[in-house]
Amino acid sequence: MWLQKLSLLNFKNYQEAGLRFSPTVNAFTGDNGAGKTNLLDAIHYLSLCKSYFNPIDSQQIRQGAEFFMVQGVFGKNESEDVVACSLKKNQKKQFKRNKKDYQRLADHIGLFPLVMISPYDISIIIEGSEERRRFIDSVISQTDNQYLDELIAYNKSLTSRNMLLKKIAETGRYDPLLLEVYDEQLIASGTRIFSKRQAFMAEFLPVFNRHYQYVSEDAEQVELVYESQLLSSDYAALLKSSVERDRVLERTTCGIHKDDLSFSIHDMPMKKFGSQGQQKSFLIALKLAQYSFLHQRKGFKPLLLLDDIFDKLDDKRVKKLMTMVSHHDFGQIFITDTSKERIRTIFAGIGVEVNIFEVERGVVK
Repeated sequence: MWLQKLSLLNFKNYQEAGLRFSPTVNAFTGDNGAGKTNLLDAIHYLSLCKSYFNPIDSQQIRQGAEFFMVQGVFGKNESEDVVACSLKKNQKKQFKRNKKDYQRLADHIGLFPLVMISPYDISIIIEGSEERRRFIDSVISQTDNQYLDELIAYNKSLTSRNMLLKKIAETGRYDPLLLEVYDEQLIASGTRIFSKRQAFMAEFLPVFNRHYQYVSEDAEQVELVYESQLLSSDYAALLKSSVERDRVLERTTCGIHKDDLSFSIHDMPMKKFGSQGQQKSFLIALKLAQYSFLHQRKGFKPLLLLDDIFDKLDDKRVKKLMTMVSHHDFGQIFITDTSKERIRTIFAGIGVEVNIFEVERGVVK
């Protein structure tokens, strides 16, 4: 699978743009703020129906315009798919494949899988558990549509249960039967989500370890651990034992919405004891493992988007990484960098052709 063409209208800082890509390596170069990353984000829209950086669709419309449109032509198995996303101010986002509207955006997720590596990924390490759950969910969702449905059902039940707990606190009227209904809904969806997360991590961990060893050249000992309350307790028992605490705090304090990933280096928390270079290597290995997982599950190569990843990596690691992703295990790649000459030098050094686009203030050459 590869992206052949990309067209933009009023998307972020682009009034209009049309690009044709190589099926191998494509690079966007230019100064900071020129719009390089916006091109990657447009590609992300076509794959996952949303921005990688900003969940508010209306804020992607170019200043002074009334709408935006992003369109791409994907080639796969000698066939073509035209995917288009558009939004007018104060209207619902439209998403089409081959001119047909989707009834549910969830039905599009996974058709054109994508992995993006960006400086913003540092939030996975330094922010709260929600970021790490979002990472797990984004990977599984691209291979399992039912997983998305389970997440939606779980979050709906969780919201309803939390609202009931607040109402009980406000009125003083405890309704154990209604609480039990929400408990059963949480247990049904939550148990299935836990099972899929557990299976995913069992398959994902060895792949992650292999990629980290390659990127770091075995320089450090790191560990990635899946943490869940359900690993040591039955879901129904958890809810039952925490009901009094839930009533006091007016929210559900146990369940798969508390799951987390633990990252460590030399048995110490990566967040506190990993250098910027070590943290970046960890994130790159995490995303490359995501790529390998999607490739194996989908049976074809996802798109790989690399946003400003050369910063804080030494030349040796940069060369190893580019050598790895530019050869047979990987497919089409999109890279951003401030230096055109650095891109040329890196890929000339590993004997790989690169298609370079120069970006200046929302104009692509």
